[in-house]
Amino acid sequence: MGVTVSGPAIAPAIEAAGLSKVYPGGTTAAEDISFQVGAGEVFGLLGPNGAGKTTTLRILITVLRPSGGHARVLGLDVVEQPTQVRQLIGYVPQERAIDRFLTGREHLELLAALYHLPKAHAAARIDEVLSLVGLAHKADEVARNYSGGMKRKLDIACGLIPSPKVLFMDEPTLGLDVESRLKIWDHIRELKARGITILLTTNYLDEADQLCDRIAIIDAGRVKAMGSPSELKAGLGGDVVSLTLSPADLAKVEGLSQAIKGQAGVRAVSTKQNVLDIRVASPESSLPAILSAVTAQGCRLEFVEYHRPRLDDVFLAYTGRKIKDE
Repeated sequence: MGVTVSGPAIAPAIEAAGLSKVYPGGTTAAEDISFQVGAGEVFGLLGPNGAGKTTTLRILITVLRPSGGHARVLGLDVVEQPTQVRQLIGYVPQERAIDRFLTGREHLELLAALYHLPKAHAAARIDEVLSLVGLAHKADEVARNYSGGMKRKLDIACGLIPSPKVLFMDEPTLGLDVESRLKIWDHIRELKARGITILLTTNYLDEADQLCDRIAIIDAGRVKAMGSPSELKAGLGGDVVSLTLSPADLAKVEGLSQAIKGQAGVRAVSTKQNVLDIRVASPESSLPAILSAVTAQGCRLEFVEYHRPRLDDVFLAYTGRKIKDE
């Protein structure tokens, strides 16, 4: 299956061309990673843990030196001009960089000093970002009293202190409860509305679907597919019927899969334990034949589900496995 490629219509804010990273000992973390991100776009690197997402991001923020290829941020080469790149970007790391004994405001004052912001400008900027992430009312409380969601908001505020044109976010909602995740999503949408270019990594399918203008699906260090979520889902060319068989019929799954593949209107069948995901041109015309095959193979069904293509179906189609398999 080919890679779907679509790119920004304007000059890219981020450009990666053939990036690779091989660590001492021969471990390849990234191989031939190429994509472009347009100004003001939210672009996602979607993949499981160990796929190469964070390695790629760290090359772009100048923390890692690539083994091959090149990358530019706002026209600046990340290897040749790292200092200039760092002056124009913000970074929200996966690991929380919070000192529990400092207040939210003190965190931002420290970062403002590290960025050499003039004191007169720093105070106004701190108030601005605290308000933007919804922490103004907790600014003078120590961080140990913050909830997980509030700590993540403070991480984002720290990344925004230098007024970045491009913001890099590594797993921005990892480990948060649903309510906190949704609030962080709202903040990301607000940043996009302000014209900030955002590159984020995630292994949450719903996050990529809801937030990203375009995504690159990364697995085993390589880009497997790229495009908008709607483009990628439409590109599968069919709806999905999922059959869950009785665990007692596990030995019959492969035979049933072969029988269904021969039915008219069936475009692809994938299996995982006792579940068959069947991509069909029309569920109305295909379902009777599928159910007849189930009966003919002597299988017992526990559950039948039909849905329009989703990003997990896209990931499965391009990688051969589900992202949750990790």
